[in-house]
Amino acid sequence: MLKLYSELAAWWPLFSAPAEYKEEADCFQPLLFEACETPPRTLLELGSGGGNNASHLKAHFQMTLVDLSPGMLAVSRALNPECEHCEGDMRTIRLGRLFDAVFIHDAIMYMTSKPDLRRAMETAFVHCRPGGVALFAPDHVRETFTPSTDHGGHDDGPRGLRYLEWTHDPDPTDTTYVVDYAYLLRETNGSARVEHDRHIEGLFGRDEWLQLLREVGFQPKIVADPWRQDVFVAMKPSIQ
Repeated sequence: MLKLYSELAAWWPLFSAPAEYKEEADCFQPLLFEACETPPRTLLELGSGGGNNASHLKAHFQMTLVDLSPGMLAVSRALNPECEHCEGDMRTIRLGRLFDAVFIHDAIMYMTSKPDLRRAMETAFVHCRPGGVALFAPDHVRETFTPSTDHGGHDDGPRGLRYLEWTHDPDPTDTTYVVDYAYLLRETNGSARVEHDRHIEGLFGRDEWLQLLREVGFQPKIVADPWRQDVFVAMKPSIQ
């Protein structure tokens, strides 16, 4: 498992603060409400990570959060104690119940092949009630991908984290791209260390996304969010 989600999971709140997710959550919430035939009450988030999205969406939904990383679930439980948390893989988990809506944020980027992406979509479909909706919010589709760099981080008293993020695609002919992270971690005693983490993420075209969503049974459409990123809104028909 990647360092950020395993040995460094306790540093997550200093890598990515919940407040940074409010604008996106304020965009996703009305999309979910508008797409459902009746106002949604229950929301399943697959790949919920440290719970930053849930910290905002839980005001509108009864949420169940699923993530593969025990460390990230521990961070989320501290932030969202009122939410149900389940450890599992979005490709295979089966909770045996239906939800009004299903949400997968940028964790969908770790589906690096079409079969894995389809399996995550199938998980969303089988957990979504008829007349409900699944929302997928990838960081990139092939048509919008551009190499980039970014940086950030936060402090908590004497403890702090800063990171450099470098996104690039060494092979445009395959279905992946690379995000390299350099983390500078400052401990409470003032000592510091550097860690490197390489994330391999999936990259697919709009037509591939739409085809796979239709194959599993959804009726999908693409909505552009305020940052001009593609959000896939996938309705589950009332009559199967």
